[in-house]
This record gives sequence, C-alpha cells and structure tokens, in this order.
Amino acid sequence: MNERNVKRTNSITPRRQPVQERAKHRTRQILDVTAKLLGEVGFDELTTILIAKELSISVGSLYHYFPNKQAILYALGDRWLETMADALTDVAALPIEDMDLVTFIDKAIERMLEVYRDERAILPLAQAMWAVPELRDLDERHDAMIIERMMAMFVRLGFVSSPNELNRLGRAYLEMTHALSLVVVNQVESRAERTIADLKRLVLCLLEPHKSEDVILPGANDIDGP
Repeated sequence: MNERNVKRTNSITPRRQPVQERAKHRTRQILDVTAKLLGEVGFDELTTILIAKELSISVGSLYHYFPNKQAILYALGDRWLETMADALTDVAALPIEDMDLVTFIDKAIERMLEVYRDERAILPLAQAMWAVPELRDLDERHDAMIIERMMAMFVRLGFVSSPNELNRLGRAYLEMTHALSLVVVNQVESRAERTIADLKRLVLCLLEPHKSEDVILPGANDIDGP
C-alpha cells in the first residue's frame, strides 16, 4: 500500500473499535444522528459540529470515536452495505429454483426496498459514496456485491447465459433497481406504488428472455466492461 492510500485509509478509520456496550451504543447514536442530519441538510452542510450539537456532546468527545466527517459517513455506508448483504442473503434463502420469474422479481425487489426505506438518508449517502474519494470504495463494494449475488441467483433461476452475459445482466439489474429505488423512497405512497410496479415490469423485460434461452445471445462471449 503506497503512502497516499495509507493516509486515505487512516483518514476514514474510526479512532476506536467499540468493545464495551456503552461505546457500541454511542457509535450507533452517532451513525443514527448522522443519517438523520444527512437527510435534513445534505452532505455539504453536514459538519462534525452539527453532529456533536445534535448529540449534546462536545466535538472533542465525537473525535474520540471518529476523526472526521468522512470517517463517520464511511461507517454509515459500511452499515448500509451490511444491511444490504443481509437482504441479499434473505432473498438467496428463498426456494428460487421452484419460483417463476415474476414471483422472484416481486420478492427480491420488495426485500431490497425495505433496506432503502429503512435508511432515511439513502439518497445523499449514495451520492456521497459515489462522489467523495474517501468513500468511493464503498460504492464499488456495493456494486460488486449485488452483481455477484444476483449472478448466482440467475443461475438458480435456470439462466444458461455465459458468465460475461450474467455479469452484464447483474450490472443492468443493479443500475435499474438502485436508481428507481432511490426515486421510490422519496415519493408519496400512490406514486411510489406505481413506480414499484413499473420497476418490476422493467426488470421482467430485462430478465425474461434469459429464463429459458437455449442459445447464448450474440456478443455474450465478449469481454464486458462496467
């Protein structure tokens, strides 16, 4: 690891790993308050002073846990990835081999939407993960995890596409569901329901040709990019 990467890693590393229950509780409080404020004021206006004030503690006390705003957001993003991983595990635990594609899509999207709805600051958090250099690897880990896990589920559904084609489908599924899920969580109930229905139809159109295909589609053997 070069010096630049070491400095970046140190800048987002928590001051301490909570061991005692009191420290774990305080860490959860910091992340919960950060998520709340991030949703209210956005990334640019979020400061450690504002976080500490909301927690009724000094900035110095906050720095006992995290060295800066980026470190707090990194921990918040890491928690988001863990929650997403749990949701994917839940979907993978379903009897996918015995499910029709419509049922699978319905259950997979509904479970993933639960994660988006539970994270009140998901839109500014997702934007920060993509735009802030210190958080960029969270975005990359998120994408790689979903693509890999969805590829495995596609195989269980009976897709016979090549690995490159499955990867392409996984990427398309990720981009489609992520973008529209961010829309859904910021819509009122009736509009959200219509957007969810549209999302499920779009995913069905994407995946249905591959459910029982007997031949690999043209170009499927090419080396795919992102």
